[in-house]
Amino acid sequence: MEWRRAAVAVAGATAGLVHERMVDPPTREEILAVYRAGPAAVVALVEGLVRHLMTLEGRVAALEDRLALDSHNSSKPPSSDLGRPKPAPRSLRPAPGTTGRAPGGQPGHPGTTLRLVAAPDRFALHRPAQCAACGAGLALNAQGERLDGERRQVLELPPPRLAVVEHRVVRVTCAACGAETAGTFPAGVAQPVQYGDRLKAVGIYLHAYQLVPYARTQELLEDLFGAAPAEGTLQAAEAACSEALAAPEAAIARALRGAASAGFDETGMRVAGRREWLHVACTATLTHYGVHPKRGSKATDALGILPAFTGTAVHDAYPSYLRYPGCAHALCNAHLLRELIFLHEQHHQAWADEMATLLVTAKDLADAARAAGQAHVDPVTRAAIDAHYDHLLWQGRAANPATAPPADRPRRRGCAPQSKAQNLLDRLTTSRGAVLAFLYDLRVPFDNNQAERDLRMLKVQQKISGGFRTAPGAAAFARIRGYVSTLRKQGLPVLAALEGVFAGSPLMPSLAG
Repeated sequence: MEWRRAAVAVAGATAGLVHERMVDPPTREEILAVYRAGPAAVVALVEGLVRHLMTLEGRVAALEDRLALDSHNSSKPPSSDLGRPKPAPRSLRPAPGTTGRAPGGQPGHPGTTLRLVAAPDRFALHRPAQCAACGAGLALNAQGERLDGERRQVLELPPPRLAVVEHRVVRVTCAACGAETAGTFPAGVAQPVQYGDRLKAVGIYLHAYQLVPYARTQELLEDLFGAAPAEGTLQAAEAACSEALAAPEAAIARALRGAASAGFDETGMRVAGRREWLHVACTATLTHYGVHPKRGSKATDALGILPAFTGTAVHDAYPSYLRYPGCAHALCNAHLLRELIFLHEQHHQAWADEMATLLVTAKDLADAARAAGQAHVDPVTRAAIDAHYDHLLWQGRAANPATAPPADRPRRRGCAPQSKAQNLLDRLTTSRGAVLAFLYDLRVPFDNNQAERDLRMLKVQQKISGGFRTAPGAAAFARIRGYVSTLRKQGLPVLAALEGVFAGSPLMPSLAG
């Protein structure tokens, strides 16, 4: 009935039949009044219906676009796909069997097969009790007894238990002067009974890196070792550990400022009931986290890495990252691929599919050049990719021409609204060098997946615990996790390093970015 109300309103305005507000459905007489008013009223009726139909079509298309968005064609997280029909898998890679490579591990892959240990902790000998041929008993130390050459080893945990070390002070009387001198307790041994550095290190590792909540950390330590440190004890241990890691964190930040390329990203988190932001700056070997109430440039300036960064910053197209002119910029092509997939699948734009294929092909060429030890992709190949890229942009512009706003629409401040395709084409055009940066500098990754992986588990933490109770607790968590993430990236012993933090000698990771 809505279209009839709109039609009568338009026609009425033209014929002098003013209907400012149509509450009830129009009557037969009102509809006939349009035709009695003459050709001008009929034309106005048709124009009104066309405009109304176009408006409805636009709204339907926008709603269909929203419903079509999921994790494979947008930046929405996979958790938002729950309850939605799973799209058919689509890969931009060649079909299996067409690459010329056999399935499984490729030549040079190290593998993870268990190896025999040269010096086992104990031996278990298995001697037969009777003869397998006649059934006679076999006496100990019988003639002809020998050790078989086959060896089999089982790697097993020792029975977990707490080891209690009692510290006592010895007082010694000097033979020369008769004065009595007492020894001193080791640094850190300040209470009659307390938990040791290794147990605290395990508790911090479980909570800050494996994301086990305090209560379950207590249960786990109780089940394994018979010790259940109080939540306050674990929190105090984390605060002390964070304070001792200030110097390593500052060293990691300095190393990131001098890296050839680094990824930058952020994600929301709850701190003391408010929404704040966790920012990450990272390479394949370094990780730095920072918590700040803001998302944009105020937070980035406060953390101090990107403002002094001189390499290539890899990120999404969030404007606050692009405002730093002291470094080069590279856009995350994984984001662009998802947008291109959306345009191809939802709006059937062929240029988008070809552009996605071109980007993936360029990535494969860059990977092959890097594996061959080259500093860059050869100029002829780059020129061909550049030419194809520009041709696809031209095709995209032809398929999505700019449209002038309707003359009767009130003028708005700022840029005129554009479609998703037009916005993406603008980004691919103005940020052309940032999109193809991985092709011109092989130190630059194709995407920002490293930063996204470093943030992904923090979303898991939010789902498990809901948020942080205090800002100092969130800051301590971020500092410890950044340190542990850096150690793990470099293959360094995490638990021994955390134990060393409490001993006053934290392990300093390699600072090569």
